[in-house]
Amino acid sequence: MNDALKTDPLAGVTGDRPVVARFCPSPTGNPHVGMARTALFSWAFARHHGGKFVFRVEDTDQSRDSEESYNLLVDVMRWLGLDWDEGVEVGGDNGPYRQSQRMDIYADVAQRLLDGGFAYKAYDTAEELEERREKARAEGRPSGYDGLHRDLTDEQRAAYEAEGRQPVIRFRMPDRDYTFDDLVRGPITFGADNVQDFVIVRANGQPLYTLTNPTDDALMGITHVLRGEDILSSTPRQIALYEAFAQIGVGSGVTPRFGHLPYVTGAGNRKLSKRDPESNLLGYRDDGFLPEGLLNYLALLGWSLPAVDGEEKDVFDLAEMVEAFEIGRVNPNPARFDLVKCEAINGDHIRRLSVEQVTERLLPYFQKAGLIADPATDDEAAVLAAAAPLVHERISKLTEAVDMLRFLFVAEDEFTVDETDAAKQLDEKGLTTARAAHDALAGLETWDTESIEAALRAALIDGLGLKPRLAFGPVRVAVTGSRISPPLFESLELLGRERTLARLSAALSS
Repeated sequence: MNDALKTDPLAGVTGDRPVVARFCPSPTGNPHVGMARTALFSWAFARHHGGKFVFRVEDTDQSRDSEESYNLLVDVMRWLGLDWDEGVEVGGDNGPYRQSQRMDIYADVAQRLLDGGFAYKAYDTAEELEERREKARAEGRPSGYDGLHRDLTDEQRAAYEAEGRQPVIRFRMPDRDYTFDDLVRGPITFGADNVQDFVIVRANGQPLYTLTNPTDDALMGITHVLRGEDILSSTPRQIALYEAFAQIGVGSGVTPRFGHLPYVTGAGNRKLSKRDPESNLLGYRDDGFLPEGLLNYLALLGWSLPAVDGEEKDVFDLAEMVEAFEIGRVNPNPARFDLVKCEAINGDHIRRLSVEQVTERLLPYFQKAGLIADPATDDEAAVLAAAAPLVHERISKLTEAVDMLRFLFVAEDEFTVDETDAAKQLDEKGLTTARAAHDALAGLETWDTESIEAALRAALIDGLGLKPRLAFGPVRVAVTGSRISPPLFESLELLGRERTLARLSAALSS
């Protein structure tokens, strides 16, 4: 093998052509984090090399695909900020970009493969196939298709059709080994015995992934394919198809370079599946993750920035990733998803935002919670802008700010105190503290943070002889409803004199 192929991801494919990478999910169910990481790596690879990123959708499975899932895919790609140069919604020279709209293309390619002798019709029944597979397994032979219908005569085909059999179309695999240089894993060889003829069109005329995916790659000029390692075994079949395409004039005759990304694992080091809660991509958006924070963490699942002066950098933005992204740095070993680290990195990205940016990001979550109108009133917007600095450094997810600041926006007749916190903080001693706080605050002439702090310290620490931890806990719970809140004195200033005193009075009378 050419040594250049082992080190240069552009060797043997592009020449004067630009890099063209793609992302081609199926619209089945909710998008998941493994899908997002594949999209991210493909996008970063294309951007790093100044190439093109194509986003198409593989929606030929009518039993599983849905328009709702398609819309979610587009929505989540836009939320992540992974822009595409060609594909669904934006168009391009190689459309359409939904496979359901390209069926005539696949039928034409299948017929050309048949006419060129690269494919054939096979009339085996499911029972016949299983019987022969069982026999092969019992004899220790590969259990793939045995090629029995490879060279049927016209008379044999006519006889099968007279029986009412509907044929599938199988691709005729050349009888040779296939070796390719994986961009992540290095040289890989599949022996001829392990890659038998495979179906490209079902008996009902429905084209399979084995045909549609390589056809689209060839016609769209894809130069590099980054995808999950679960599809690794299909690569020799696709390489054989590209070679056949070159003979029948489908595409440019270029075979893409392949890179197979490691599994993402969850609890117990099991491969993360769509059914695992931590794999639900939309759940992260709903839970208050920033797209840049989530993408930063997903990038670390198998890749990292080069160390500088011996120090690794875990927190970075997309521009930094694009500049540094080398596919050869992807680790082929499974990468474990750690939700705690993901949240920590997201918190770092929240703190990278300005207060104004945080306020803007928080607004939709407060509106979704019904705490702020849509559109927000001037008063609501002003309170959120004033409160955002109190939580900016304290949250790892945007939804945490909703819980911490709820007490500022909830109507007084809907305000509640956490029962567990009340039991701990508003016992007999706590109520004594709350009463002293009420009396001290009621006499304030100026309602601002400094005056509130001075009055409470004088009444509770100096007057009652309490330590700060014991002094302010009952006040915090009575006024905010929880032991966990933003800084107390600033919170009381934002809440206002009337509402603060009313809540202290309510706690005393409960």
